[in-house]
Amino acid sequence: MIKVAIVGFGNIGRRVLEALEASPDMECVGIVRRELSAVSGYKVVTDIKDLEEVDVAILSTPSRKVEEYAKRILAMGINTVDSFDIHTQIPQLRTTLDSVAKAHDAVAVISAGWDPGSDSVVRTLMESLAPRGITYTNFGPGRSMGHTVAVRAISGVRDALSITIPIGTGLHRRMVYVELEEGADFNKIEQAITTDPYFVNDETHVQQVDSVATLNDVGHGVNLVRKGVSGKTHNQLLEFNMKINNPALTAQVMVNMARASLRQKSGAYTMIEIPVIDMLPGEKEDIIRHLV
Repeated sequence: MIKVAIVGFGNIGRRVLEALEASPDMECVGIVRRELSAVSGYKVVTDIKDLEEVDVAILSTPSRKVEEYAKRILAMGINTVDSFDIHTQIPQLRTTLDSVAKAHDAVAVISAGWDPGSDSVVRTLMESLAPRGITYTNFGPGRSMGHTVAVRAISGVRDALSITIPIGTGLHRRMVYVELEEGADFNKIEQAITTDPYFVNDETHVQQVDSVATLNDVGHGVNLVRKGVSGKTHNQLLEFNMKINNPALTAQVMVNMARASLRQKSGAYTMIEIPVIDMLPGEKEDIIRHLV
């Protein structure tokens, strides 16, 4: 059995535990969280060093905390998997964690969610099938976890919800609903949101509400479209659609990549660098007979 630690136990961490419990070849050996709140049947610690044996740590933390946690855990010789989702910073994170992982004979799989992550794999396949052309990624409508967490981290915000609305051709509108602490300045918070790297490239609307809880929905989705050329033949139209529960799919991808991490040489990887077959449990020959 692959021994997995869950680092962080919010929406994604809880879903990671469910995915591990459903996996035939993996087990959760402990949960690392800031407070020692009990989780029935599992050891809970505040430091991963307090767990006896860990093959892989799944980092269910905000993206802006990933590098800090990953460096420390990789230095212990433990593989890491994260769902870092700030697209423009992925190459830099990969370079940083690659050197740490190689120095300690470990593997880091970064940006292992559904986008970036499984959608990245689909985009790669689409581009291989139509090498010349344009791909449009249309998210939603639905709740963006990374964007929501970024808003919640702003001083004065009690709770937040960021909804992504697809406009088409890869363009999006961000609808941000904020519940503020008493005395918080809405105008300052609105400016902080619209200038944050998560939002700065999209049309963003911020609205103050009395209760975010009444609006919350973890559903999301994506529509990937590529229009391009195969060889010299034009008008190749490829399309992929998903309607999902956001935390549950992210968690499943991370569990899949925890398994795949043990089949790679030391270093840092994005999902498009890892064979899809390595994500599945079981013997390779059996998988080939089943799926090819």
